[in-house]
Amino acid sequence: MTQSTGKRLLQYALTAKKTFIAALLLLTIGVAAELAGPFIAKNMIDNHLLGIEKPYFQTSSSEDAAEYKNNFYKRGDRFAGGEAKGKEIRLLQVGKSFYFINEAVSQSDGDRSFKDGELQIKYGDQISVYPAVKLSADELFAFYKPEFPGIYELVGLYAIFLVISILAEFGKTYWLQSSANQVIRKLRTDVYAHIQRLPVYFFDNLPAGKVVSRVTNDTEAVKDLFIAVLSNFSTGIINIIGVYVALFLLDVRLGLISLFIVPIIVLWIVLYRKVATKYNTIIRSRLSEINAIINESIQGMSIIRIFRRQKQSREEFEHLNDDYMKYQNKMLNLNALTSHNLVNSLRNLSFVLVLWYFGFGSLSGSTFVSLGVLYAFVDVLGRMFQPITGMVNQLANLDSSMVSAGRVFTLMDEPGEPVTDGTMPRYKGNVVFNNVSFAYKKDFVLRDISFEARPGETVALVGHTGSGKSSIINLLFRFYDPQRGTITIDGQEVTSIPKQWLRSHMGIVLQDPYLFTGTIASNVSLGDERISRERVERALREVGADKLLSHLPLGFDEPVVEKGSTLSAGQRQLISFARALSFDPAILILDEATSNIDTETESIIQEALEVLKKGRTTFIIAHRLSTIRSADQILVLHHGEIVERGSHDELMALGGRYFRMYQLQLGAGAAGTAETPVEFAEPSAAALLQPSLKQG
Repeated sequence: MTQSTGKRLLQYALTAKKTFIAALLLLTIGVAAELAGPFIAKNMIDNHLLGIEKPYFQTSSSEDAAEYKNNFYKRGDRFAGGEAKGKEIRLLQVGKSFYFINEAVSQSDGDRSFKDGELQIKYGDQISVYPAVKLSADELFAFYKPEFPGIYELVGLYAIFLVISILAEFGKTYWLQSSANQVIRKLRTDVYAHIQRLPVYFFDNLPAGKVVSRVTNDTEAVKDLFIAVLSNFSTGIINIIGVYVALFLLDVRLGLISLFIVPIIVLWIVLYRKVATKYNTIIRSRLSEINAIINESIQGMSIIRIFRRQKQSREEFEHLNDDYMKYQNKMLNLNALTSHNLVNSLRNLSFVLVLWYFGFGSLSGSTFVSLGVLYAFVDVLGRMFQPITGMVNQLANLDSSMVSAGRVFTLMDEPGEPVTDGTMPRYKGNVVFNNVSFAYKKDFVLRDISFEARPGETVALVGHTGSGKSSIINLLFRFYDPQRGTITIDGQEVTSIPKQWLRSHMGIVLQDPYLFTGTIASNVSLGDERISRERVERALREVGADKLLSHLPLGFDEPVVEKGSTLSAGQRQLISFARALSFDPAILILDEATSNIDTETESIIQEALEVLKKGRTTFIIAHRLSTIRSADQILVLHHGEIVERGSHDELMALGGRYFRMYQLQLGAGAAGTAETPVEFAEPSAAALLQPSLKQG
């Protein structure tokens, strides 16, 4: 049973756990520094701005004291331990004005009013009246002046926390993105490595564009998960935790009231993903199909233009593109209708509850929480909705990333061929098929095939389309294994030999050879460190490639574009011959290597073939029967069975199927009729060795 997508993503995240932990630690520090702001504001309001309503006492010292009518007054909490306190006075606010009361006040909370030199305080049924004098702006400033040093300290402390928050934000962003890049690099490497291990038949039914989409688009969407989604969700979660800690520190009752937000967010995420996952699955699938059709159109552009299929190709593409846009718009509608509406509703509801429960009392002065606490609470609560907004806005990316990750892991769950390190000694190449029967699906395409190819022999496979020629080669390479019978090389069953070891001593030359982007020399060595430059050049000369490549400006270092489209068919074929020769295989397969070559070049190719076949067991899939007259053994296949076998002369003397095929080709050639290359009904060796060109 495969693990869930979330668990597997976590495992990949743990590969960069150090940077992730560092980023989350900085995030926590940044959140703490940012949330210190409301506490500093609370302190400034309660202890400094509204602190002048605390009891003052007359003093003889002017230090930390306010001067009023030639007397000095100091707040009661500012006196040193042994310092004497004089007469108590109070400053109380009514409306926008402050009043001086030259005596102690027993109860300052309640409804206040000032009339005819008296300040009245009503608290429940109790009414207290005190003689009071209104303070001018200068007189009020004198009482605020001792508070300035404390305010400056708080402002400086706020600036320090702000710098810490900025630095932490930078570090968090850098390390989160750095760790995300590390994770995606590993994920892409693992996906690509797994594609290399997938059995060749896997690519028969999966278009190359869809595979490319998994490796590029889907992994890029997973990258968004680690950068944008993880950043916003980790920031949001830590912010919310920090906010609730701050809320409970300010007032437990206010914190409890605000807890209703959490279950609403969790419920919303669950419901949102149920709808969004359905849309995103279709969106990622359509994008994959779009990549597939683009890849197929580029590969077959010449055919599309020759047969004037531009309109039909465009209509197919537009149909997929329109469907992709339709579901993208559905996702946009879902996000537009819900995301911001949810956050705004939560914000408004929470503020209404707080203000309704505590606000009126705080503003009137009769509440059991101070105005500073209320301000800090509203500030802290407001700060929680920014990360909530970030989280909700990332829900679309979260779901898209999870769907993409699921597609990537589905590909990685496809059973691959085991990779075995090391190699085996070069075998002699004695190949024996013993009563081999094989079916790609249900119907057998090979039935009771038995033959022996001795070391150094050349065995030719001939027959009509679908007779099973390429299937024999597919079994020899172990792209497939037979359902019945055995295949041995030097007496050892091929199923007991690791596929990499088996193929390391095999070479193939295709009817349409595939060249990679690079140079002529790099296409011969394929980047194998065991093949030296000297060996590459010797192989090219031995097959006669220097005759056809000598005119190129850079010689063997001439650049080769994708598939070698700037080179002629003969040049490409000779390069593939040199490639096979440089790897010195014990078994060589020639898949009609001369069928696409002109007559003049064919003579060079035939010479190269003789060089290439020396000392190797060679299998030739032949359509031109004239090219296999020198074969040691010719196997004639018909409907998956060997109906004739022998040398050219023996088969001609037999006068059977081979004789009729040869006479037919000879007669067609004499009449000047062009030979028509025959394609195989079963998957060909060329197709299996070039899965990137197959489009399902």
